Amino acid sequence: MRKTLTAALLAASLLTLAACGNDGGHDGHNGSNIPVSEEFNQADVDFATDMIQHHAQALSMVDLTDGRDLSPELAALAEQIRMAQGPEIETMVDWLNEWDQPVPETMRDHANAHGDGEMEMDSDMPGMMSQEQMDDLEAASGTEFEQMFLTMMIEHHEGAIEMAKTEQADGEHPDAIALAEEIEKSQTAEITTMNELLGS
Repeated sequence: MRKTLTAALLAASLLTLAACGNDGGHDGHNGSNIPVSEEFNQADVDFATDMIQHHAQALSMVDLTDGRDLSPELAALAEQIRMAQGPEIETMVDWLNEWDQPVPETMRDHANAHGDGEMEMDSDMPGMMSQEQMDDLEAASGTEFEQMFLTMMIEHHEGAIEMAKTEQADGEHPDAIALAEEIEKSQTAEITTMNELLGS
C-alpha cells in the first residue's frame, strides 16, 4: 500500500511539473532535481538581454570619469555605479547561459568576447544615450563634464527603472524579479543623490 501511494504521489508530481513546463516557463534542464523556481519566461530573457546592454553603457559613462579631476561626490557616485552594475552584468550573463539564450554584444565588450566595441545604440531601449551624446560627454571637461554626466545618468537610470518595473510585472524567474527590485531601489536612491549634486 505504501509503495502504491508513493508511486501515485510521484506520478502526480511529475504531471504537475509537466503542466508547469507548458505554461510559458522553462526549467532549463528538465531534471527532477531542478526546482520549479528555475523556470523563466520571455520577459526574463528580454530583461536580462536588454539590461546587460543598458548597464554596459552606464559603465562606459563611468569609464569616462577615469583620470579626470572630479568632485569627491561624483567620484564616489561613479565608483558606486561601477561596483553595483559590473557584478549585475555578470549575473545576468550567467542566467542567459543557463537558459541557453544568446548573450548580447555590448559597447564595452564586458561580457561577450565577440563584441568589437563600437556598435549601434538600441534607441528603443529607455534611457539609452546616442553615440553622439557619448562623444559629447567624452569631449566635455571640468564642471561641464560633471553636469552633463549627472544629467545623462539620471535619464539613463530612469530608463533602467522603467525596465525593472516591467520585469517585476511580467517576469517569472524569482532571482530576475529580485534583481529588478534591487535595481529600482538602488537607482532611485542614486537619482536622488544626482539631483542633489546638480542642485548644489
